[in-house]
Amino acid sequence: MSRSRLRLPAVAALIAASALGACAYNEALGRNQLLLVDNAALSQQSNAAWQAAISKPGVLTSGAQVDRIRRVGTRLVGAAGLGDRAWDYAVFTETSPNAFVLPSGQIGVTTGLLNLVRNDDQLASVIGHEIGHVLANHAAERASNQSLASVGLAAAQGVAGRYGDAVSAYGGLAAQYGVLLPYSRRDELEADRLGVDYMASAGFKPSEAVALWRLMAAQRQTATPQFASTHPSDDTRIQMLEQYIASRGWN
Repeated sequence: MSRSRLRLPAVAALIAASALGACAYNEALGRNQLLLVDNAALSQQSNAAWQAAISKPGVLTSGAQVDRIRRVGTRLVGAAGLGDRAWDYAVFTETSPNAFVLPSGQIGVTTGLLNLVRNDDQLASVIGHEIGHVLANHAAERASNQSLASVGLAAAQGVAGRYGDAVSAYGGLAAQYGVLLPYSRRDELEADRLGVDYMASAGFKPSEAVALWRLMAAQRQTATPQFASTHPSDDTRIQMLEQYIASRGWN
């Protein structure tokens, strides 16, 4: 029997022990999460990706459109308990309706989304949803699960390699106007719920989240927004949002 085969049980035991030690309870979600990835490293990488993104042509960091998302975003990050840090805002000239929030403190919105939404409440529903992903640690959780699945690679590269690939993927995709790690259907529904929580706390109308998804469903015939692709169906999201909003007694 080869040495590599002899090492496999020990390697598997080590990875399993690391996974158990990295489980953390997320109060916002009401469940445990596997978090092998260092959030500080993710934030550093996403900050670098943001700087690269806003240096490209067609990106606005000032003006009326940026002021609008700053007004909406400031209320939401405060409601989410993230108002203790400085936030940067930018508008990206792109037809696809999209928005993203980075853990390093940046919010980006495309002109396509600004042209689609009919009021600030609907804009808040998208930004709130993306803030929900950050508070839920969805990017770190997904990267951790991917790292754990690559046990052989992780064992060969060590801790730095295990985290490095995930961080690079996060930052690289973030540079493409917020198309981050693909979230699961569960993650998306959790972010929907958290988003309307922040909307309500910030004084926006949670019911406009439902209206926004009806708009998304209507325009999906011609263009699928990046943040909505491969996600739960529009009907499922609308139904779940309606049920949750009703359970909280919101209009």
